[in-house]
Amino acid sequence: MKDLTKISVQYLPGVGQSRAALLSKELNINTPHDLLYYFPYKHIDRSRLYYINEIDGNMPYIQLKGRILSYETVGTGRKMRLVGHFSDGTGFIDLVWFQFGSYIQKKYKLNTDYIVFGKPTVFNGRINLAHPDIDAANELDLSEIGLRPYYNTTERMKRMNLTSSTIHKLVTTLFASLTEPIPETLPDFFIQQNHLLPLDSALRAIHFPKNPEQLRQAEYRLKFEELFYIQLNIIRYAHSRRANVKGLRFPIVGQLFHDFYSKKLPFPLTNAQKRVIREMRDDMNSGKQMNRLLQGDVGSGKTLVAMLTMLIAISNGYQACIMAPTEILAEQHYATISSMLEGLPVSVALLTGSIRGKRREPILEGLQDGSVNLLIATHAVLEDTVSFHALGLVVVDEQHRFGVAQRAKLWNKNDFLPHVLVMTATPIPRTLAMTLYGDLDVSVIDELPPGRKPVVTEHRYDKDKGALFRFIRAQVNEGRQIYIVYPLIKESEKMDLKNLEEGYKNIKEVFPEFNISMVHGQMKPAEKEEEMQKFVRNETQIMVATTVIEVGVNVPNASVMIIENAERFGLSQLHQLRGRVGRGADQSYCILVTSFKLTNESIKRIEIMTRTNDGFEIAEADLKLRGPGDLEGTQQSGIAFDLHIANLARDGQLLQHVRNLAERIVTEDPD
Repeated sequence: MKDLTKISVQYLPGVGQSRAALLSKELNINTPHDLLYYFPYKHIDRSRLYYINEIDGNMPYIQLKGRILSYETVGTGRKMRLVGHFSDGTGFIDLVWFQFGSYIQKKYKLNTDYIVFGKPTVFNGRINLAHPDIDAANELDLSEIGLRPYYNTTERMKRMNLTSSTIHKLVTTLFASLTEPIPETLPDFFIQQNHLLPLDSALRAIHFPKNPEQLRQAEYRLKFEELFYIQLNIIRYAHSRRANVKGLRFPIVGQLFHDFYSKKLPFPLTNAQKRVIREMRDDMNSGKQMNRLLQGDVGSGKTLVAMLTMLIAISNGYQACIMAPTEILAEQHYATISSMLEGLPVSVALLTGSIRGKRREPILEGLQDGSVNLLIATHAVLEDTVSFHALGLVVVDEQHRFGVAQRAKLWNKNDFLPHVLVMTATPIPRTLAMTLYGDLDVSVIDELPPGRKPVVTEHRYDKDKGALFRFIRAQVNEGRQIYIVYPLIKESEKMDLKNLEEGYKNIKEVFPEFNISMVHGQMKPAEKEEEMQKFVRNETQIMVATTVIEVGVNVPNASVMIIENAERFGLSQLHQLRGRVGRGADQSYCILVTSFKLTNESIKRIEIMTRTNDGFEIAEADLKLRGPGDLEGTQQSGIAFDLHIANLARDGQLLQHVRNLAERIVTEDPD
């Protein structure tokens, strides 16, 4: 058989040059192999015909046999639509096209038998089908169709008459042209052990299933293989690295750690923090390179754990660096860590994009000669001019903000590989962690420091502003500070959102007696920092901001977080914002303000937020609601994958099963 990955799809009958260009641009289909692996997003049973007099607007899909009796054009301008009046003798229904050309009336002739299929809706008391699938009745054998596949297409493709139905025809043509079965990709014994369909059967059944059971078996085989090879790659990579990459050995805990622990620790460590430090201590004394992911909910004390680990590196004669995604967070880490280490013989430096010229020179010299022990930096540390005397530990904070290539640049600042600690305050669902960070050892801080009260989360509608303003005034009069977060900076014509500038003006009018800061991502770093510091020093009582404050702003006196248009934020982002309050001893509040018009998904998100403070439960719910999203750029190891059929939100059990199989294979036969 010809190699289907090496031929252009344009040579398949029915494609040609212009369709091939469109398939490549819109769907990244370049070869017959790509077309085989472009799977339907749903299958619908097309064996059943309905009569018009038995249907209503609540049915998911209907199929009718009848005739178009007449056409009329309704409305003007952008609201113009073409309506075909369709009857099967038991009643009438409208077929509607909102974007249409003269080709529709030419293609679908009056008083000819057609089978139409689509989703019924009710408009002005009449049932209609918008943009239905239409086939000539004499060309369609319903008993043969069974489950009909539907493929995602784009508006541009539809305009060029490259529809779901066209893709189905192209796949049919492709299979008809194959003279041999599609070559198998798994060994026979493995297929039998795991009760899998052969690959050829699975690919045919996913595109042309005869019944639901055959479809289920095809999906299982294809999902199994997709997830299995991803896990095999990740585990093989991790196994090889552990076996072959030597790591620095840090034999002593050191006096710095003991002095800090006995004299300067701000509060007793939780059992979870102690456990995580022991895990990292074992890694750094094993002779292997540490590659560890530290997960902990907002406020769980990850920075303190990272700092204690960095003190171990410094006591062993090495430098440590913590890399933060924003200047605000880097500056905050610098302020926190410097004040905590005051009086100890540790030289701490800050390097960000805005530290230039004469201010930068002594920092670069100190890194080169080893007199700077601990560097806190942004992306600025990746510049070629920055080099270290002996970098022994790298801590990457909020790692999802850094791409694989950026992190690798930091490892290459040495002749030897430093230990690596990756931290995230966005709890990662188990299935995602196994895939994105499957080559890392994972530590979890699953306890909050003693004395922290859970944040009370409430939902309010934006019509209840009077009560909300009274609450804000009472809180500030008790000495507290308030965050008010908006989703946008300037008014967007497309989205009817309260924007930051209007909100700021409004808050100033409502609270003339209070000082108010405003912070957003388009301000100059110095301006932003000045506004932040005013809030930190309690010179301003209310901060109006966008999500730039999502990560790392630590003001223990701020006890209220108000999120405007909360329905526009994802669950993880809402949880991150809520984590900005509840850092002091006072009871804190998070108030989610929305309009009355909410989608079902928004209602679910608000309900989850008001019910739980558990970041892991929220992350799992977020994955189920949104799906895994765009995974590119977040992988730790640089192992690229994109999923054609498996779904990390739904296929967690299968993922765990194939991971166990892959673990066993690599353990038994590492090569």
